[in-house]
Amino acid sequence: MCEKILMKIYVKLFDFFYEKSYNTLYFFIHLKNEVEMSKVAILTDSNAGITNTTGYENLFIVPMPFIIDDKEYFEDINLTQDEFYEKLKHDADIHTSQPSYGEVTELWKKLLNDFDEVVYIPMSSGLSSSCNSAIGFAQEFDNKVFVVNNQRISVTQKLSVYEALDMASKGKSGAEIKDYLEKTKMDASIYIMVPTLKYLKKGGRVTPTAAALAKLFSIKPILQIQGEKLDSFAKVINLNQAKQKMINAVKSDIETRFKTLFEEGKLCVNIAHTQNEAEALKFKEEVEKALPNLPVKFVDPLSLSVSCHIGPGSLAIAVCRAKE
Repeated sequence: MCEKILMKIYVKLFDFFYEKSYNTLYFFIHLKNEVEMSKVAILTDSNAGITNTTGYENLFIVPMPFIIDDKEYFEDINLTQDEFYEKLKHDADIHTSQPSYGEVTELWKKLLNDFDEVVYIPMSSGLSSSCNSAIGFAQEFDNKVFVVNNQRISVTQKLSVYEALDMASKGKSGAEIKDYLEKTKMDASIYIMVPTLKYLKKGGRVTPTAAALAKLFSIKPILQIQGEKLDSFAKVINLNQAKQKMINAVKSDIETRFKTLFEEGKLCVNIAHTQNEAEALKFKEEVEKALPNLPVKFVDPLSLSVSCHIGPGSLAIAVCRAKE
């Protein structure tokens, strides 16, 4: 009887220590994997339209600077969207700027105190010199800072940031994230209806004569951002025509450039605007009806770096590779 009791005690003790040793082994294997896995910080600028980083411990934002009537402002720091448009409507002297060398590199240094690598996703190099400047800065950081030139802005740039976050969470390195985002950089297009050429004329992007003729004949241009270029795409005479023209442009992209991505379910559309949210939400419903097989992920304001050149009242649609 005593032998049976002792045997049960031995079995219990064996099970206890076996379980403990197994858990300890699991803990050290897990700890080893955590140590080996590179911690990657994802950094972007405020052109991506991300104002809330809650839920992401490795996501950080560089505010873009503006010079307004000789005073420096920073987007989402001391300059809100409404304040910006108020100044724009009152013909304030507004110039876009870029973060200084010291501001950018100091932030990288701080991030590298807590992370092994930094992936920086600024706005398209075709729309600002800040990307090429950052690429030069990064050469001083011994392959710990990876600047992504994936030619995006606004809602398409935002999707790139979320793809980077997803890849980082799966243990991808900074180099792998950069390579992927630059490899897929052309998988996006933005079409923007501009209600007036006033601000494009002010920025020297169209001639005064062209602006005057557009105003006379109520012409509303549609612009396209595809890769690094901001180009003229079409001209219409009213909002309904503009919306239909942009929807048709996305349909054409689905049937041609993005056909494979669409068939694989890797595309989405996004709506953007400049101080025109009510019309943007209405446009979202029209897009969902016209393109029922494409999800609308965001309805966001366009970045202020674009807004200062096109003014309030614009409406845009973007078609882009979605996070897999």
